[in-house]
Amino acid sequence: MSSENTPVSEIPASRSVFGAPCWVSLSTYDLRVAEDFYSAVLDWEWHTGDMGENYRFASVRGVPVAGVSEASSMGQTSVAWTPFFASASADETVARSHERGGTTAIGPISFPPGRAALLADRDGAVFGVWEGALLAGWEEWRRVAPAFVALYTRNAFDAAIFYGEVLGWASDAPDSCDVRYEDEEVVLRSRGDVVARIHSGAVEAAPDPSIRPRWQVHFSVPDVAACAEAARARGGSVLRIADDGTEAVLCDPDGAQFAVNADWRPAR
Repeated sequence: MSSENTPVSEIPASRSVFGAPCWVSLSTYDLRVAEDFYSAVLDWEWHTGDMGENYRFASVRGVPVAGVSEASSMGQTSVAWTPFFASASADETVARSHERGGTTAIGPISFPPGRAALLADRDGAVFGVWEGALLAGWEEWRRVAPAFVALYTRNAFDAAIFYGEVLGWASDAPDSCDVRYEDEEVVLRSRGDVVARIHSGAVEAAPDPSIRPRWQVHFSVPDVAACAEAARARGGSVLRIADDGTEAVLCDPDGAQFAVNADWRPAR
Protein backbone atom coordinates (compact mmCIF):
# COMPACT_ATOMS: atom_id res chain seq x y z
CA MET A 1 0.00 0.00 0.00
CA SER A 2 1.20 3.51 -0.69
CA SER A 3 0.43 6.65 1.29
CA GLU A 4 2.49 9.13 -0.69
CA ASN A 5 2.93 10.14 -4.32
CA THR A 6 5.97 7.94 -4.86
CA PRO A 7 6.23 6.78 -8.49
CA VAL A 8 4.86 3.26 -8.74
CA SER A 9 8.03 2.13 -10.53
CA GLU A 10 10.02 3.01 -7.38
CA ILE A 11 7.74 1.17 -4.91
CA PRO A 12 8.37 -2.53 -4.20
CA ALA A 13 5.53 -4.82 -5.25
CA SER A 14 3.77 -7.36 -3.06
CA ARG A 15 5.27 -10.21 -5.10
CA SER A 16 8.72 -9.30 -3.72
CA VAL A 17 7.70 -10.39 -0.19
CA PHE A 18 4.69 -12.56 -1.03
CA GLY A 19 3.25 -14.46 1.92
CA ALA A 20 4.69 -12.06 4.50
CA PRO A 21 2.72 -9.52 6.53
CA CYS A 22 3.01 -6.23 4.66
CA TRP A 23 0.48 -3.96 6.42
CA VAL A 24 -1.83 -3.77 9.44
CA SER A 25 -5.17 -2.00 9.49
CA LEU A 26 -7.67 -1.10 12.20
CA SER A 27 -11.43 -0.90 11.69
CA THR A 28 -12.99 1.35 14.33
CA TYR A 29 -16.24 3.12 15.12
CA ASP A 30 -14.76 6.60 15.53
CA LEU A 31 -11.67 7.75 13.61
CA ARG A 32 -11.04 10.79 15.82
CA VAL A 33 -11.19 8.76 19.04
CA ALA A 34 -8.83 6.16 17.53
CA GLU A 35 -6.38 8.83 16.40
CA ASP A 36 -6.31 10.44 19.85
CA PHE A 37 -5.88 7.08 21.58
CA TYR A 38 -3.06 5.73 19.41
CA SER A 39 -1.29 9.09 19.33
CA ALA A 40 -1.15 8.98 23.14
CA VAL A 41 -0.29 5.29 23.46
CA LEU A 42 2.05 4.72 20.50
CA ASP A 43 3.09 8.30 19.67
CA TRP A 44 1.70 8.07 16.16
CA GLU A 45 1.21 10.95 13.74
CA TRP A 46 -1.63 10.96 11.19
CA HIS A 47 -2.25 11.94 7.59
CA THR A 48 -4.56 11.16 4.68
CA GLY A 49 -3.07 9.29 1.72
CA ASP A 50 -4.33 8.13 -1.65
CA MET A 51 -7.17 6.00 -0.25
CA GLY A 52 -9.48 8.90 0.58
CA GLU A 53 -10.69 10.76 3.65
CA ASN A 54 -12.19 7.64 5.25
CA TYR A 55 -8.81 5.92 5.56
CA ARG A 56 -6.09 7.46 7.72
CA PHE A 57 -2.40 6.53 7.79
CA ALA A 58 -0.37 6.44 11.01
CA SER A 59 3.36 7.21 10.89
CA VAL A 60 6.35 6.82 13.19
CA ARG A 61 9.29 9.12 12.46
CA GLY A 62 7.92 9.68 8.98
CA VAL A 63 7.44 5.99 8.18
CA PRO A 64 3.81 4.90 7.55
CA VAL A 65 3.12 1.94 9.82
CA ALA A 66 -0.65 1.31 9.92
CA GLY A 67 -4.02 2.36 8.56
CA VAL A 68 -7.33 3.12 10.28
CA SER A 69 -10.80 3.21 8.79
CA GLU A 70 -14.31 3.50 10.17
CA ALA A 71 -15.84 0.03 10.22
CA SER A 72 -18.90 0.96 8.20
CA SER A 73 -16.86 2.61 5.43
CA MET A 74 -14.99 -0.64 4.71
CA GLY A 75 -18.05 -2.89 4.86
CA GLN A 76 -17.20 -4.20 8.33
CA THR A 77 -19.41 -4.25 11.41
CA SER A 78 -16.86 -5.08 14.11
CA VAL A 79 -13.70 -3.39 15.32
CA ALA A 80 -10.36 -5.19 15.12
CA TRP A 81 -6.75 -5.02 14.08
CA THR A 82 -6.14 -7.04 10.91
CA PRO A 83 -2.81 -8.08 9.35
CA PHE A 84 -2.55 -8.03 5.56
CA PHE A 85 -0.28 -10.50 3.76
CA ALA A 86 1.47 -9.75 0.47
CA SER A 87 0.14 -11.63 -2.54
CA ALA A 88 1.22 -11.83 -6.16
CA SER A 89 -2.45 -12.31 -7.11
CA ALA A 90 -5.33 -11.51 -4.75
CA ASP A 91 -7.76 -13.44 -6.94
CA GLU A 92 -5.66 -16.60 -6.86
CA THR A 93 -5.11 -16.30 -3.12
CA VAL A 94 -8.84 -15.95 -2.47
CA ALA A 95 -9.54 -18.96 -4.69
CA ARG A 96 -6.99 -21.08 -2.80
CA SER A 97 -8.57 -20.02 0.51
CA HIS A 98 -12.03 -21.08 -0.69
CA GLU A 99 -10.69 -24.44 -1.87
CA ARG A 100 -9.33 -25.08 1.64
CA GLY A 101 -12.40 -24.06 3.63
CA GLY A 102 -11.74 -20.35 4.15
CA THR A 103 -14.34 -17.63 3.63
CA THR A 104 -14.27 -14.17 2.08
CA ALA A 105 -15.83 -11.10 3.70
CA ILE A 106 -14.73 -8.49 1.17
CA GLY A 107 -13.13 -8.51 -2.26
CA PRO A 108 -10.92 -8.73 -3.99
CA ILE A 109 -11.59 -5.05 -4.73
CA SER A 110 -9.41 -2.28 -6.10
CA PHE A 111 -7.71 0.17 -3.76
CA PRO A 112 -5.22 2.01 -5.97
CA PRO A 113 -2.39 1.18 -6.27
CA GLY A 114 -3.48 -2.40 -5.71
CA ARG A 115 -6.19 -4.91 -4.81
CA ALA A 116 -7.25 -6.19 -1.41
CA ALA A 117 -9.46 -8.85 0.11
CA LEU A 118 -10.59 -9.57 3.66
CA LEU A 119 -10.75 -13.30 4.48
CA ALA A 120 -11.22 -15.70 7.38
CA ASP A 121 -9.43 -19.01 7.76
CA ARG A 122 -11.37 -22.20 8.45
CA ASP A 123 -11.26 -21.56 12.21
CA GLY A 124 -12.61 -18.02 11.83
CA ALA A 125 -9.45 -15.94 12.27
CA VAL A 126 -9.66 -12.84 10.04
CA PHE A 127 -6.79 -11.71 7.81
CA GLY A 128 -6.30 -9.67 4.67
CA VAL A 129 -4.34 -10.04 1.44
CA TRP A 130 -2.80 -7.26 -0.60
CA GLU A 131 -1.68 -7.31 -4.23
CA GLY A 132 0.19 -4.33 -5.62
CA ALA A 133 2.60 -1.61 -4.58
CA LEU A 134 3.89 -1.72 -1.01
CA LEU A 135 5.08 1.09 1.17
CA ALA A 136 8.56 2.17 0.10
CA GLY A 137 11.12 0.49 2.35
CA TRP A 138 9.42 -2.72 3.52
CA GLU A 139 12.37 -3.51 5.82
CA GLU A 140 12.12 -0.07 7.42
CA TRP A 141 8.39 -0.56 8.06
CA ARG A 142 9.17 -3.90 9.68
CA ARG A 143 11.66 -2.32 12.08
CA VAL A 144 9.52 0.63 13.13
CA ALA A 145 6.15 -1.09 13.69
CA PRO A 146 4.64 -3.56 13.98
CA ALA A 147 7.06 -5.97 15.60
CA PHE A 148 5.26 -9.08 14.38
CA VAL A 149 1.80 -10.67 14.11
CA ALA A 150 0.66 -13.73 16.03
CA LEU A 151 -2.09 -16.23 15.29
CA TYR A 152 -3.81 -17.88 18.25
CA THR A 153 -5.64 -20.84 16.81
CA ARG A 154 -7.05 -24.27 17.54
CA ASN A 155 -4.11 -26.18 16.05
CA ALA A 156 -0.90 -24.49 14.94
CA PHE A 157 0.12 -27.26 12.53
CA ASP A 158 -3.26 -27.31 10.82
CA ALA A 159 -3.23 -23.51 10.53
CA ALA A 160 0.31 -23.51 9.14
CA ILE A 161 -0.76 -25.94 6.41
CA PHE A 162 -3.76 -23.75 5.52
CA TYR A 163 -1.78 -20.51 5.34
CA GLY A 164 1.16 -22.19 3.70
CA GLU A 165 -1.01 -23.43 0.84
CA VAL A 166 -3.02 -20.20 0.57
CA LEU A 167 -0.14 -17.72 0.83
CA GLY A 168 2.64 -19.79 -0.71
CA TRP A 169 4.81 -20.28 2.36
CA ALA A 170 7.78 -22.64 2.12
CA SER A 171 7.59 -22.87 -1.67
CA ASP A 172 10.48 -23.14 -4.11
CA ALA A 173 9.85 -19.63 -5.42
CA PRO A 174 12.41 -16.88 -4.71
CA ASP A 175 11.61 -14.78 -1.60
CA SER A 176 9.24 -17.44 -0.27
CA CYS A 177 8.68 -17.32 3.49
CA ASP A 178 10.37 -19.96 5.63
CA VAL A 179 8.25 -21.93 8.15
CA ARG A 180 9.70 -23.81 11.12
CA TYR A 181 8.51 -25.34 14.40
CA GLU A 182 10.44 -23.77 17.29
CA ASP A 183 9.80 -23.86 21.05
CA GLU A 184 6.26 -25.22 20.70
CA GLU A 185 5.14 -22.65 18.12
CA VAL A 186 5.24 -22.25 14.35
CA VAL A 187 7.56 -19.42 13.31
CA LEU A 188 7.38 -17.65 9.94
CA ARG A 189 10.40 -15.80 8.56
CA SER A 190 10.72 -13.52 5.55
CA ARG A 191 14.19 -12.47 4.41
CA GLY A 192 15.52 -13.84 7.70
CA ASP A 193 13.21 -11.81 9.95
CA VAL A 194 10.57 -13.35 12.20
CA VAL A 195 7.33 -11.88 10.85
CA ALA A 196 4.64 -14.14 12.35
CA ARG A 197 4.12 -16.75 15.05
CA ILE A 198 1.34 -19.36 15.32
CA HIS A 199 0.21 -20.78 18.67
CA SER A 200 -2.16 -23.64 19.46
CA GLY A 201 -4.83 -23.58 22.14
CA ALA A 202 -7.57 -21.17 21.03
CA VAL A 203 -11.13 -22.43 21.49
CA GLU A 204 -13.16 -22.12 18.30
CA ALA A 205 -16.61 -21.80 19.89
CA ALA A 206 -15.61 -19.85 23.03
CA PRO A 207 -18.01 -17.04 24.00
CA ASP A 208 -15.04 -14.87 24.95
CA PRO A 209 -13.53 -13.43 21.72
CA SER A 210 -10.14 -13.06 23.40
CA ILE A 211 -9.68 -16.84 23.42
CA ARG A 212 -11.22 -17.64 20.02
CA PRO A 213 -8.95 -18.08 16.98
CA ARG A 214 -7.62 -14.63 16.04
CA TRP A 215 -4.68 -12.69 14.68
CA GLN A 216 -3.04 -10.24 17.09
CA VAL A 217 -0.71 -7.40 16.09
CA HIS A 218 2.35 -6.71 18.26
CA PHE A 219 3.92 -3.24 18.21
CA SER A 220 7.44 -2.44 19.38
CA VAL A 221 7.57 0.31 22.04
CA PRO A 222 10.27 1.79 24.31
CA ASP A 223 8.19 1.57 27.52
CA VAL A 224 5.43 -1.01 27.99
CA ALA A 225 4.30 0.37 31.35
CA ALA A 226 3.94 3.88 29.94
CA CYS A 227 1.81 2.54 27.06
CA ALA A 228 -0.44 0.69 29.50
CA GLU A 229 -0.86 3.83 31.62
CA ALA A 230 -1.64 5.93 28.54
CA ALA A 231 -4.17 3.34 27.34
CA ARG A 232 -6.07 3.51 30.64
CA ALA A 233 -5.98 7.30 30.65
CA ARG A 234 -7.46 7.48 27.14
CA GLY A 235 -10.38 5.16 27.74
CA GLY A 236 -8.74 1.84 26.88
CA SER A 237 -7.92 -1.08 29.13
CA VAL A 238 -5.05 -3.40 30.00
CA LEU A 239 -5.91 -7.08 29.54
CA ARG A 240 -2.57 -8.54 30.54
CA ILE A 241 0.98 -7.49 31.42
CA ALA A 242 3.83 -10.00 31.39
CA ASP A 243 5.50 -10.62 34.76
CA ASP A 244 8.79 -9.25 33.44
CA GLY A 245 7.08 -6.14 32.02
CA THR A 246 8.24 -6.76 28.45
CA GLU A 247 4.79 -7.27 26.92
CA ALA A 248 1.22 -6.10 27.47
CA VAL A 249 -2.06 -6.85 25.75
CA LEU A 250 -4.17 -3.69 25.50
CA CYS A 251 -7.64 -2.81 24.32
CA ASP A 252 -8.59 0.51 22.71
CA PRO A 253 -11.82 2.41 23.59
CA ASP A 254 -13.78 0.62 20.86
CA GLY A 255 -12.62 -2.84 21.94
CA ALA A 256 -9.86 -3.63 19.44
CA GLN A 257 -7.06 -5.67 21.01
CA PHE A 258 -3.36 -5.31 20.28
CA ALA A 259 -0.07 -6.01 22.04
CA VAL A 260 3.01 -3.93 22.79
CA ASN A 261 6.50 -5.35 23.23
CA ALA A 262 9.49 -3.62 24.80
CA ASP A 263 11.98 -2.52 22.14
CA TRP A 264 11.43 -5.78 20.26
CA ARG A 265 13.58 -6.31 17.20
CA PRO A 266 13.12 -9.05 14.57
CA ALA A 267 15.06 -12.18 15.54
CA ARG A 268 17.32 -13.72 12.93
